[in-house]
Amino acid sequence: MAAIKGKNTKPEITVRKALHARGFRFRLHDEKLPGKPDIVLRKYKAVIFVHGCFWHGHECPDFRWPKTRPAWWRKKIRGNASRDELSIKNLQLAGWRVAKVWECALPKHDQNCVTQLSGLTKWIVSKRNEFVMGDKNT
Repeated sequence: MAAIKGKNTKPEITVRKALHARGFRFRLHDEKLPGKPDIVLRKYKAVIFVHGCFWHGHECPDFRWPKTRPAWWRKKIRGNASRDELSIKNLQLAGWRVAKVWECALPKHDQNCVTQLSGLTKWIVSKRNEFVMGDKNT
Protein backbone atom coordinates (compact mmCIF):
# COMPACT_ATOMS: atom_id res chain seq x y z
CA MET A 1 0.00 0.00 0.00
CA ALA A 2 2.99 2.31 0.25
CA ALA A 3 2.88 2.71 -3.53
CA ILE A 4 -0.71 4.00 -3.49
CA LYS A 5 -0.84 7.72 -4.18
CA GLY A 6 -2.86 9.92 -1.85
CA LYS A 7 -2.24 13.17 -3.71
CA ASN A 8 -2.25 14.16 -7.36
CA THR A 9 -4.26 11.16 -8.51
CA LYS A 10 -5.62 11.00 -12.07
CA PRO A 11 -9.20 11.92 -11.03
CA GLU A 12 -7.87 14.84 -8.99
CA ILE A 13 -5.75 16.12 -11.87
CA THR A 14 -8.73 15.79 -14.22
CA VAL A 15 -10.86 18.00 -11.96
CA ARG A 16 -8.04 20.51 -11.49
CA LYS A 17 -7.44 20.84 -15.24
CA ALA A 18 -11.13 21.38 -15.91
CA LEU A 19 -11.44 24.02 -13.18
CA HIS A 20 -8.29 25.79 -14.36
CA ALA A 21 -9.62 25.82 -17.94
CA ARG A 22 -12.73 27.59 -16.62
CA GLY A 23 -10.60 30.27 -14.97
CA PHE A 24 -10.70 29.08 -11.36
CA ARG A 25 -7.56 29.46 -9.29
CA PHE A 26 -7.02 27.34 -6.21
CA ARG A 27 -4.64 25.87 -3.67
CA LEU A 28 -3.94 22.18 -3.19
CA HIS A 29 -4.00 20.00 -0.07
CA ASP A 30 -4.14 22.79 2.53
CA GLU A 31 -2.81 21.18 5.69
CA LYS A 32 -4.32 23.94 7.85
CA LEU A 33 -7.85 22.77 7.01
CA PRO A 34 -9.53 19.64 8.41
CA GLY A 35 -9.07 16.66 6.10
CA LYS A 36 -6.53 18.46 3.88
CA PRO A 37 -9.01 19.10 1.04
CA ASP A 38 -7.75 18.26 -2.46
CA ILE A 39 -8.76 21.66 -3.85
CA VAL A 40 -9.27 24.89 -1.88
CA LEU A 41 -10.95 27.90 -3.47
CA ARG A 42 -10.49 30.60 -0.82
CA LYS A 43 -12.18 33.29 -2.92
CA TYR A 44 -15.42 31.27 -2.80
CA LYS A 45 -14.87 29.81 0.70
CA ALA A 46 -15.23 26.38 -0.94
CA VAL A 47 -13.28 23.12 -0.81
CA ILE A 48 -13.44 20.06 -3.04
CA PHE A 49 -12.62 16.48 -2.13
CA VAL A 50 -11.99 14.13 -5.07
CA HIS A 51 -12.71 10.66 -3.71
CA GLY A 52 -11.72 7.30 -5.15
CA CYS A 53 -14.71 4.97 -5.02
CA PHE A 54 -12.70 2.10 -3.54
CA TRP A 55 -10.80 3.96 -0.82
CA HIS A 56 -13.82 5.88 0.43
CA GLY A 57 -16.42 3.11 0.12
CA HIS A 58 -18.72 4.64 -2.50
CA GLU A 59 -21.77 2.49 -3.18
CA CYS A 60 -21.48 2.39 -6.96
CA PRO A 61 -20.81 -0.28 -9.61
CA ASP A 62 -17.07 0.50 -9.45
CA PHE A 63 -16.83 -0.50 -5.78
CA ARG A 64 -16.40 -4.10 -4.60
CA TRP A 65 -15.32 -5.35 -1.20
CA PRO A 66 -12.04 -7.27 -1.42
CA LYS A 67 -12.30 -11.01 -0.95
CA THR A 68 -9.01 -11.32 0.93
CA ARG A 69 -8.82 -10.06 4.53
CA PRO A 70 -12.43 -8.78 4.42
CA ALA A 71 -12.57 -7.72 8.09
CA TRP A 72 -9.40 -5.64 7.77
CA TRP A 73 -10.63 -3.94 4.58
CA ARG A 74 -14.07 -3.17 6.05
CA LYS A 75 -12.43 -1.52 9.05
CA LYS A 76 -10.00 0.40 6.82
CA ILE A 77 -12.59 1.69 4.32
CA ARG A 78 -15.23 2.48 6.96
CA GLY A 79 -12.55 4.35 8.93
CA ASN A 80 -11.76 6.44 5.84
CA ALA A 81 -15.46 7.23 5.37
CA SER A 82 -15.85 8.19 9.05
CA ARG A 83 -12.83 10.51 8.86
CA ASP A 84 -14.27 12.07 5.70
CA GLU A 85 -17.56 12.87 7.42
CA LEU A 86 -15.82 14.32 10.47
CA SER A 87 -13.61 16.52 8.26
CA ILE A 88 -16.63 17.75 6.29
CA LYS A 89 -18.52 18.54 9.49
CA ASN A 90 -15.55 20.49 10.91
CA LEU A 91 -15.07 22.40 7.65
CA GLN A 92 -18.75 23.38 7.58
CA LEU A 93 -18.62 24.49 11.21
CA ALA A 94 -15.69 26.72 10.23
CA GLY A 95 -17.81 28.29 7.48
CA TRP A 96 -16.49 26.39 4.46
CA ARG A 97 -18.70 25.04 1.68
CA VAL A 98 -17.84 21.43 0.74
CA ALA A 99 -18.08 19.45 -2.50
CA LYS A 100 -17.34 15.78 -3.08
CA VAL A 101 -16.50 14.51 -6.54
CA TRP A 102 -16.55 10.73 -6.85
CA GLU A 103 -14.15 9.03 -9.23
CA CYS A 104 -17.01 7.18 -10.97
CA ALA A 105 -18.60 10.50 -12.00
CA LEU A 106 -15.59 11.46 -14.10
CA PRO A 107 -15.19 10.24 -17.66
CA LYS A 108 -12.48 7.57 -17.75
CA HIS A 109 -10.75 8.62 -20.96
CA ASP A 110 -11.59 12.31 -21.28
CA GLN A 111 -8.96 14.46 -19.59
CA ASN A 112 -10.76 17.61 -20.76
CA CYS A 113 -14.14 17.02 -19.10
CA VAL A 114 -15.14 20.67 -18.68
CA THR A 115 -18.72 19.95 -19.79
CA GLN A 116 -19.23 17.14 -17.30
CA LEU A 117 -18.03 19.38 -14.48
CA SER A 118 -20.45 22.21 -15.23
CA GLY A 119 -22.51 21.31 -12.14
CA LEU A 120 -19.42 21.66 -9.97
CA THR A 121 -18.45 25.00 -11.49
CA LYS A 122 -22.02 26.30 -11.00
CA TRP A 123 -21.87 25.19 -7.36
CA ILE A 124 -18.58 27.02 -6.77
CA VAL A 125 -20.06 30.40 -7.67
CA SER A 126 -23.38 29.68 -5.91
CA LYS A 127 -24.11 30.05 -2.20
CA ARG A 128 -25.11 26.40 -1.65
CA ASN A 129 -23.28 24.69 1.21
CA GLU A 130 -22.86 21.21 -0.27
CA PHE A 131 -22.45 19.52 -3.63
CA VAL A 132 -21.92 15.87 -4.49
CA MET A 133 -21.01 14.71 -7.97
CA GLY A 134 -21.43 11.00 -8.50
CA ASP A 135 -24.36 10.14 -6.25
CA LYS A 136 -27.68 8.94 -7.60
CA ASN A 137 -29.02 12.51 -7.28
CA THR A 138 -26.42 14.15 -9.54
